[in-house]
Amino acid sequence: MAALRMRKATTLLFSSGITQGTDRIARTGALVSRWISSASSSSSAVVAEDDETGGVYGLGSVLKEYEDYRRSLYGDITHKALLVDAVGTLLVPAQPTAQIYKNIGEKYGVEYSEAEILTRYRRAYQKPWGGSHLRYVNDARPFWQYIVTESTGCSDSHYFEELYSYFTTEQAWKLCDPEAEKVFKAIKEAGVKVAIVSNFDTRLRPLLRALRCEDWFDAVAVSAEVEAEKPNPTIFLKACELLGVKPEDAVHVGDDRRNDVWGARDAGCDAWLWGSEVTSFKQVAQRIGVKV
Repeated sequence: MAALRMRKATTLLFSSGITQGTDRIARTGALVSRWISSASSSSSAVVAEDDETGGVYGLGSVLKEYEDYRRSLYGDITHKALLVDAVGTLLVPAQPTAQIYKNIGEKYGVEYSEAEILTRYRRAYQKPWGGSHLRYVNDARPFWQYIVTESTGCSDSHYFEELYSYFTTEQAWKLCDPEAEKVFKAIKEAGVKVAIVSNFDTRLRPLLRALRCEDWFDAVAVSAEVEAEKPNPTIFLKACELLGVKPEDAVHVGDDRRNDVWGARDAGCDAWLWGSEVTSFKQVAQRIGVKV
């Protein structure tokens, strides 16, 4: 089944009909990426036969041919804009969230172990949020208060405020890639625009300032302000609007297949899965065609 998908993708991408316009190219690129992503998640050894030549294409070969094809159309730089997910891609908590909940919570009577807090946190986070159709509304205090109470069994408002404030400080977070600043500088110098696209509340902007990385980005599309959360295409389209580019000229990088990859592709953007298709921002830059 995976080989059939890849064969169809290859045929569609490299057929003569693809020259009919960039809209077709963008849609085809998204289809190829979706098939590749789907196939790679089920097997690391998936290959696809080419019907006309009888050759065999590995995943890396198909990706390279698609990238080469974009370069034949757009030049050395394959995308005009880079969209980047925040939590899980640009930055992560400096310590496990459950550990922080427990350490701060002990003085407020929290007795659950880290493992119990983590289990309860995941269960609460995955439940439909009844307070709004959006989890992150403005500062998202009602949502996070619900998460903290459900995770720890503690509803003390002072405990919640201490936790909430802590996660706005630079001590609470670290960059996923220590070379990020150098890479983003090179990407922008090459003329590629860069934006954050994140499901987050209004603390994101002050957090970026605290981490001294706000200037790395030309725009920030945060769900609490856009009033749309990934995978809703609206937030990706807003980011493109802020940057002044068409969706087919942008590539999004994020660590969540559903929210980041599928959401971006539904908006018409290219998308790469962080931690799988790309593992560093230097690799992202190289795939776009930017030398670092």
